[in-house]
Parts: sequence; structure tokens; C-alpha cells
Amino acid sequence: MSDDSTTQCLLFPGIFRKPVVAEFDQREGSSDGGALLLKAADRRYGLVAGLASCLRDERQAGKVDHSLRELVAQRVFSIACGYPDANDSARLSGDPIHKLLLERDPIEGRDLASQPTLSRFENGVGVKELYRMGEFLADSVIRRHAKRLRHRAYRVTIDLDPTDDPTHGAQQLSFFNGHYDTWCYLPVMGFVSFNDEAEQYLCAAVLRPGNVPASVGAVAMLRRLVRMIRHHLPGVRTRVRLDGGFAHPAVLEFLDAQPKLEYVVAMAKNAVLKRVAETGMRRARQLSRRSGKTEHIYGEVLYKAGKWPGQRRVIIKAEVVRAAEKEPRDNPRFVITNMQQSPQWIYEHVYCQRGDIENRIKELHDLEIDRTSCSNFWANQFRVLLTAAAYVLMQELRLRAAGTACARAQVCMLRERLLKLGARVLVSVRRVVVHLPASFPFLPAFRRVALALGAATG
Repeated sequence: MSDDSTTQCLLFPGIFRKPVVAEFDQREGSSDGGALLLKAADRRYGLVAGLASCLRDERQAGKVDHSLRELVAQRVFSIACGYPDANDSARLSGDPIHKLLLERDPIEGRDLASQPTLSRFENGVGVKELYRMGEFLADSVIRRHAKRLRHRAYRVTIDLDPTDDPTHGAQQLSFFNGHYDTWCYLPVMGFVSFNDEAEQYLCAAVLRPGNVPASVGAVAMLRRLVRMIRHHLPGVRTRVRLDGGFAHPAVLEFLDAQPKLEYVVAMAKNAVLKRVAETGMRRARQLSRRSGKTEHIYGEVLYKAGKWPGQRRVIIKAEVVRAAEKEPRDNPRFVITNMQQSPQWIYEHVYCQRGDIENRIKELHDLEIDRTSCSNFWANQFRVLLTAAAYVLMQELRLRAAGTACARAQVCMLRERLLKLGARVLVSVRRVVVHLPASFPFLPAFRRVALALGAATG
């Protein structure tokens, strides 16, 4: 049975005092009324136009119905609203709000691009274009926050972290990864944070084959990010935090060579370091036996690995972990650093803060950055960048929601609270009116975000 022949109403008898009929006949309606905020946020960044400018349009002009800018906008806005697949365009092509976001007449305007058009678009982007898009995304984020802080930042922190992207098909460069026990890609995400702010802003998302070490590509990413930070914030101190997978000699040599750059890089334990940490471990075991709780002792050592040109300072955390109904477990940790503060302060106030990156990466998975189902590797990289752009806009909304109930909401919750609003769109000669529900529970947060993004009261 086709959709056209199915009923357009539902009857709920015997539930309420009177029969209730739900009719699906609101052709001027949309369930994404709050997505107007995405358009306002993009105006501050210029992400859609900038990303589109990185692409080359080799189509015949007379046969083009959808510009590259419109195609980029359609994908970025739909991903932010919870529609990660090109297939979703079949249900969104006539949505008045999504047409409005692309600056078309929401009622009479041409429908949005179809799934085949979007698939051809995703598979037609080249490597050089993807590189330019990645550079533009990173530069836009750093420039945006430099302007927000009025170029008064005193420290910028860079965090890199890989994540698994399981694959389920014949995707190019999908390999089995023993650590994650699955066939996957292994993308790496780059974040920047400013001064002592809690938020970590996504600025880079690079898809990689599933069998590469974590450190592959790290030097190139760090070099570009450090250069951009120093361009937009001259004289600022840079701090880099990395987990143990990045403790590669080439990465450490790059970090040592940079002026005004601090770093903390976790390091895998080995026999030498475990022997050095044994004194602290004995003390931690004694404290743990007395207290019956997890205990730790901090120390440090000047250490030279076989491939290092010289000694580096290594922070030691000698820890004994206790959990209910389990035997105590030794858990020594090691962090390489060029910072001068005490071991405890460096570990607890600098290195441990990078743990919040896991929450940002979880949000990216909630936004389905791992929906890399194209056969072509570079088409999947393009999808990753489009999702990253959508996430950047969502972070802008969260930033503007400061002081409201949405100030620290996860991205999926932010979408539900601010974007998923039933709306009716009416078009007159002079204006477009979007009718939103008066009983909307997060109206104060919506109003505050809208005003912060340039809306005016009327």
C-alpha cells in the first residue's frame, strides 16, 4: 500500500471524554520550527558559505537546480536537526522550515535536493577540497572565539582524541581494530578551549583507516592548529593535552620545538617506569590498607626512552584502586610534560581535565558522526566534516544559552529543547510568519539564544 493511499488521520476512541481525531493535513507545518536558530548561528560563523566556497562546481550550469551552497546548507542543517542520512531528504524536501533555511519560499519555493542528488554530491568531492574545508572549519572556530574574547585570551588548550567508527559493509580503508574488537575507521577529533572555560570547541575531524596508530597525522594537525591560534591570538600561551596513543617520538619532538607551548602527554607503562614507581606504589598500598579506599601518591623522574634525544620529565601517579567486592589493583600512571608545577597539580588540574573530551565525543556520536556508510572513503570524510559543522553550530547555540536551563545540556537534549518545535509557516507579501507554541516550556532559553544571535523583540 502506498503512502498516498493510507489514512491521513488517526482516531483515539474511548481514551478521552470525546473522540479525538489526529489529522495529518498541516501542509504549512514543520516539526523543526526552532531550526531558525541554526540559520542565525551560521550567520555569525559563515560556515555554510565558507565550506561551499572550498568546493569546485563542475556541473553544467544550465542543468543545476541546487547550488553547492544550498546542498551544503541542506546537509548541515538537517544533520543538526537529527536527520543524518541523505535518505531523509525524501521526507524533508517539502518541509517549509527547511526550505526557509535555504532562503527559498517556504510554501511555493522549489523542493530541496533529493537523495540521489545528495549522494552524487557527497561522492563528488575531492581530496584537495576536503583539505580546504578542514582548514576553513578550524580557522573559523578559532577566529570566532578570538573575536568573542576580544583577542584577550591568555591560554588556548588543544586536545586531540581518537574514537572508533564501526563499519558495516565494504567501505574503503575499513580495517579490523583489535583494541575496539571491530571493523572500523579511527577518526581523530581536535578541540580547543580558552583560558579556564569548561567548554571544548570542536575544530577538526579527520577520518582515518581503522588500523592506524593513534599518533598518525597528529603532528600535521597540531602544526596547523598552533599556526592558526598564533595568527588569531598573537602571544598567547598554548597548551596541548594528549593520551598515551600520541606519545610518539615525532609528536614529542614537535612539541618540544614550539616556543611558549606547554604539554602533558600520557605514556604507556613499561618495566623501567614501573620499577621507578615501585617506591610510591608501596606507600600507596600501605595507605590503601589503612583507609580501605583508593589511594595515590605522586612523584616524578627524568626519563629517557630509547628513541628520545634526551631526558624528559615524567610525572608518576602511584595508585591503588579499591572497588566493592574486588581485590585491590595497582594502577600506576605516567605523564610526560615540560611544565614546571608540582606533579599533583599538573596531573589533577591539567591532565585530568582532558577527560571531559569523552563527553564531547559522545555528543558527536549522538549527532551520528559515525554514519559513514558510503563505499568511498573520501565521501565518508565529507560526511564527517558536515557533521562537524553541524556540531559547531550546536555548540554556538549552547554558548548563547548561558544562564538558562540549556546552558550545559547535551547536544541531543539541546536539539529536543530548542529545535524540535511544532511550527506553522504563513507567507504574506511582506513577510514570513512562523507560529510557534505559546506553551513551549523552554521559551526563556529560546528567546535568550535568539536575541544573542541577533533577533530583535517586536
